[in-house]
Amino acid sequence: MDTIERNEKIELYGRGFSLLKAALAEVPQEALKFKPEPTEWSVHEIIIHIADSESNAALRARKLIVEPGGALMGYDQDVWAIELDYHDQNLEDALETTRLVRKTTYELLKRQPEEVFTHTIKHPEYDEPYTFEKWIKIYSGHIPGHIEQIKNNVKLWQRQNLK
Repeated sequence: MDTIERNEKIELYGRGFSLLKAALAEVPQEALKFKPEPTEWSVHEIIIHIADSESNAALRARKLIVEPGGALMGYDQDVWAIELDYHDQNLEDALETTRLVRKTTYELLKRQPEEVFTHTIKHPEYDEPYTFEKWIKIYSGHIPGHIEQIKNNVKLWQRQNLK
């Protein structure tokens, strides 16, 4: 990834929260806890997951910056959703967490010298070194990917409620 592409992805990362808020404005309150299938997440669960994931992502970015070569913690997002009872967690708090984590991490990324983006770290889910490039690709697309999931949930909820 060259500098221009990296900077574009960092800017997309920086816009993530505002994109999420815009998407959520289109979600009817009644659709927030609708699950398309028992094993799939509701919009509410997606938002709580995003807060947890973004918190982990922020830590990963900081480890990449200051402790290259170190190791990251992995986590099972589906187990977290069940064991932490995502439907019982506060949606507004999760959104505020996401907003602040995205804002501070985006600002941190913008201040990094070029050489930081060559850093790698050990990730328990990958055999090869986990690069900053991989981090940027994953997390610049994380919220947009979940926005698509949210839109799909709403469409399925609407179809079910039109019958």
